[in-house]
Amino acid sequence: MGILSPIVVMRKGLHSTVLVMMIVLVVPVLGQRFTISGYVEDGSTGEKLIAASVYDTIGGLGTTTNEYGFYSLTLDAGAVELSASFVGYGMFRKTLNLNDHMRIHIVLDPNLELEEVTITTNRPRDVVESAEMSTARISVHEIKSLPVLLGEADVLKTLQLLPGVQSGTEGTSGIYVRGGGPDQNLILLDGVPVYNAEHLFGFFSVFNPDAISSIKLTKGGFPAHYGGRLSSVIDIRMKEGNMKKFSGAGSIGLISSKLMLEGPIVKDRTSFIITGRRTYIDLLARPVIRAVNRTTGDDVIAGYYFYDTNLKINHKFSDKDRIYLSAYMGRDKAYALYEEDWTFGDSVYTDKGEFGLYWGNTTTVMRWNHVYGNKLFSNVSAFYSRYKFDVFEKYSSYVNDIKSEEYTFDYYSGIEDWGGIVDFDYYPNPNHAIRFGGKYLFHTFSPGVTAFKSTGETGSLDYTFGNKDIYANEFYLYAEDNMQIGGRIRANMGLHYSMFLVNGTRYHSLQPRFSMRFLATKNLSFKTAFSRMDQYIHLLTYSTIGLPTDLWLPSTRLIKPQLSYQAAFGGAYNFRDNWALTLEGFYKSMDNLIEYKEGASYFQVEVDWESKVDIGRGWAYGAEILARKEQGRLTGWIGYTLSWSNRLFEEINQGYSFPYTYDRRHDVSVVMMYEINERTHVSATWIYGTGRALTLGVARYASHPYSVENGEEDYYYSNWDELEYYMGKNGFREPAYHRLDLALNRHKKKKWGERTWSFGVYNAYNHLNPFFLYFGYERNERVLKQVSLFPIIPSVSYSFRF
Repeated sequence: MGILSPIVVMRKGLHSTVLVMMIVLVVPVLGQRFTISGYVEDGSTGEKLIAASVYDTIGGLGTTTNEYGFYSLTLDAGAVELSASFVGYGMFRKTLNLNDHMRIHIVLDPNLELEEVTITTNRPRDVVESAEMSTARISVHEIKSLPVLLGEADVLKTLQLLPGVQSGTEGTSGIYVRGGGPDQNLILLDGVPVYNAEHLFGFFSVFNPDAISSIKLTKGGFPAHYGGRLSSVIDIRMKEGNMKKFSGAGSIGLISSKLMLEGPIVKDRTSFIITGRRTYIDLLARPVIRAVNRTTGDDVIAGYYFYDTNLKINHKFSDKDRIYLSAYMGRDKAYALYEEDWTFGDSVYTDKGEFGLYWGNTTTVMRWNHVYGNKLFSNVSAFYSRYKFDVFEKYSSYVNDIKSEEYTFDYYSGIEDWGGIVDFDYYPNPNHAIRFGGKYLFHTFSPGVTAFKSTGETGSLDYTFGNKDIYANEFYLYAEDNMQIGGRIRANMGLHYSMFLVNGTRYHSLQPRFSMRFLATKNLSFKTAFSRMDQYIHLLTYSTIGLPTDLWLPSTRLIKPQLSYQAAFGGAYNFRDNWALTLEGFYKSMDNLIEYKEGASYFQVEVDWESKVDIGRGWAYGAEILARKEQGRLTGWIGYTLSWSNRLFEEINQGYSFPYTYDRRHDVSVVMMYEINERTHVSATWIYGTGRALTLGVARYASHPYSVENGEEDYYYSNWDELEYYMGKNGFREPAYHRLDLALNRHKKKKWGERTWSFGVYNAYNHLNPFFLYFGYERNERVLKQVSLFPIIPSVSYSFRF
């Protein structure tokens, strides 16, 4: 009913009545509002677009889609110009007269043109206008376009190119965010925690880019719906599968190949996606090993491989209900097989054995999305996650092909989770986006168990020793509001409450979260954020070996939960030529960190793990600059980080503070991608970083005077008679790390689809970066030596899409 409707009753004349009724239809009631809601999707595949912008260009109000592509926008009745945008897609515009609640599903077509695309200044997701702080999104296109090691595109390696994110050693995919450790990153795959995200001893991550839809990194200003870690959240969402047509993609590289298939089971209603990837290093190396065996007389086969697979099925019951089932499974295995035969008398004896290690993740989640009315969206999930590491040995002996003896040895550790999630998104009006819900996890920790079995002529043995499994319950509740206050202030405020129950001990905490931006001009904003984070699990790392022997452990009565406070302040500025500049300063304190005591290690299986660790604290602070361009032929970013990170433990380094291993004073990354034409794309990355902090002896001296025998001085004494002098823990710095990588991608359309040849050069100017340092001898002089892994390495890969 319009504002002039009462006049209809009063008018007597026919003409005046008709006139007033026409006005009633055109002029809305003052203050009357209606809601437009729906999904935003890719027009070619039906894939939902996460964080797409939806707004009214007339009223200047807008929102963004959530993790499932849903949006809800409440506007005043009347004329509306509904627009939607997403980087890499064409704009959507629709003019309408809003006089009732509407369900509008927005379809965006991929924009493959190379011309500059003008950024709409009132996009809500614009870095200047968003209340988010210390947050970055990386597209799959960027990941696949950048230079890579051995032709294998990698998610975590791309994240390492962002300011505030540092890598581990040369070639690894470890993530160290704002002075935190690798256990302080919450890595989510479709909302399920992944505890070890590394393949090939950390050189690659477990995430296959062909299976991924979106990647979001949060380094600070954490929203209340995230919890359980101190330093970062890496939220990775899998593709849903093409709803329109059957398609696929794959690639063949130097060390691995992969294949992705997707398509509709029922068009526009049910779809699937499945991916598989495997390395063939073991297959390529086997002929070489056998050739060596023929010359040495050995019979040993050694190898390494990893594989992973992703599967997802989604079904649309109606516009209000959708269900998803997704799974991931991956495994790494390094092994050695041997066989030896000999004859003694009339008998033939054979020994067979295998030893090695493997590790891997398994995740599964079933998810149900439901829309209540036009303003309330819900997600209900049930999930399973497991990580396991195992060092094993198997041995069998035979006499005349009859087994006479057998034994197996296993040292394994891991963590297993069962859980459930309930999330609600409520959109009362464009000034408020409210989110609330909760999560429950049942943990099973296996913190280092040794199992031994033996059978033979003298009998059998079967025993297990080490730490027993530990069971724990963790849950949290949260509520947050992303609100607009006036025309210049937008804030996200929330509370996160968590509880952890383990062996009769209970921990709980209330964690405030806050972030705010002040819009100074249409192109300049200032931001601030504060968050408290609690973490109830720990990663005990034995850092002197390059194997995944890290133990996931719970907080206990003796080991308190990790705790951090982080504050940040900064600004964002948009340039007219599509460059966005952000500057942030941060300070973070961390309590209840754990480290192995000096001299302790995971090899001491007879000692309980709680007695091997020391408890301390840490702090990190610094500044980050990021200049980024996402539109046009030339895209990329330039990042710089200036930071400090320190640790303090009572029983380590004599109680004095020391720099964290991955304390890196300066960190620079330059990333550029250029589209020469539709067929040819080139890219380059250059990184520079201060060397890692190490503990190395600066002097060595004999523990006793040289002995004199037969009247001659004995200068040849054992190294065991030497003592080293240290300047403190992590008091030495490796040489600075820097590297240039280049890539060229050549695309060509075929009748069946598209093929791409990718050529790359890793470490283009052949700078030998340190993998580790050690002391050796040259001409009877003790010198510091460096081991480097990767000189200049060219690569080529062939990929296709149909």
